[in-house]
Amino acid sequence: MGRSEEEWEEIRRERRKKRKRQVLMTRLIFGIFLLACVALAAFLIFRTIGSSSGKQNTPGTTDTQGTVSDQQTAVTEKGEDPQTAGTENGAQGETEAVTEVQSETQTEYDASQLTAWEPTKVTHVFFHSLVVDPSKAFSLTGDSGWDSMTPGFCQWMTTVYEFNQMLQQMYDKGYILIDMHEMIDETTDESGTVHVTPKSVMVPNGKIPVVMSFDDLSYYHAYDNRGIASKVVLDENGKPVCEYIREDGTVETGDYDYIPILDKFLEAHPDFSWHGAKGTIALTGYNGILGYRTDIDYKVKEHLMTDQAQWLDAHPDFDWDAECAEARKVAQAIKDDGWVFASHTWGHMHIGDASLEKIKEDTDKWEQYVAPLIGGSDTIIFAHGQDLANWDQDYASTDKFKYLKSQGFDIFCNVDSTQYYVQIGDEYLRMGRRNLDGYRLWQCVYGGKDEVSDLFDASSVIDPDRPSDASFYSL
Repeated sequence: MGRSEEEWEEIRRERRKKRKRQVLMTRLIFGIFLLACVALAAFLIFRTIGSSSGKQNTPGTTDTQGTVSDQQTAVTEKGEDPQTAGTENGAQGETEAVTEVQSETQTEYDASQLTAWEPTKVTHVFFHSLVVDPSKAFSLTGDSGWDSMTPGFCQWMTTVYEFNQMLQQMYDKGYILIDMHEMIDETTDESGTVHVTPKSVMVPNGKIPVVMSFDDLSYYHAYDNRGIASKVVLDENGKPVCEYIREDGTVETGDYDYIPILDKFLEAHPDFSWHGAKGTIALTGYNGILGYRTDIDYKVKEHLMTDQAQWLDAHPDFDWDAECAEARKVAQAIKDDGWVFASHTWGHMHIGDASLEKIKEDTDKWEQYVAPLIGGSDTIIFAHGQDLANWDQDYASTDKFKYLKSQGFDIFCNVDSTQYYVQIGDEYLRMGRRNLDGYRLWQCVYGGKDEVSDLFDASSVIDPDRPSDASFYSL
């Protein structure tokens, strides 16, 4: 029996409704797709504009400081282009997507904009407190034409002039500051032991990673009246600057040592720092830290050295607790500013020659009277160029290493004049450092041993007020 006209009409109505729903659904899907395309196009346009306005430091481009890539083709001591060395010697060819954010410029980088450097191809340079007035540091005042301390200041110290020249030339060559922790991954096992593994150092294309460290920022009494800053203090904005005492006793504050000098340089050249890195400051404790007389001997007045006793006599109102509180505040401001602290041993000791018992005594003093002021550290930088073992010995098997490792140290540094020397064991990063001091500059300019050509031109860096007499630089 066939359907009635009313039934066919009902079927046609249902079909028309179905077709309308299909049309509406198709239009909805198309509208969503169109909106997605518009959003994607807007995102790509925004990213393109943002990338072109940020610092990319890619070859053939000029950044906002006017540094072009052809300034980054300096030849190293071995005849290698640093950029080529970073790609062929240092690069590990990582292909996974990498996104890094450099805090100073807020520039985003993807894998194509970064170069991977092996940690064994990272150089490490170091300095002592900077000389503000060469005529005082390198004074010729003794009966023999110079005093007994002149050779030491000539050899160990770099002047403010030299440091500024080095910074500019290293920046022009494409160097970028990194922290040593960028070179390793760290994991902690159930016993609390920290284990380390090598990690590629990822920096923007055309950049060369470098580590900087600075020894003895304690402003020893022996530095008094030698043309060197006397203390780190905070300016009106809470930023670390340095106190400097003029010949007439006038006290000034400003850029009189490496902390405020490097800070100011980075304000003008933020792409000289990767992830906010600045430098590692190695501290002793026997004269206090940062120019503050924080060692316990200044409080109990026992076992005082002559210069300590003289200083206390000249400061009868000295308050040890207040001094420590101020030092702690300044140290925290320095850390907040991007700097890292390390142990230089409490007594600036010859750690290679010392017995394990002496090392324990010294470390105990550092942990009591320095570590609490700076918040501790996992890095130890040895004085006098010494180390716990020779390079060819099993480092981790020595009793001295085992003790220092048990005290929380994972990074160990000595002095080595080669371009780079890095060892990474299961429990340590061991790194040699290059002394960019008067001795090194004199050897480069006058001694026929140019070992810094990968960093800068020593003849244009050396301070014209630095004595050139070889007798000041003989070890």
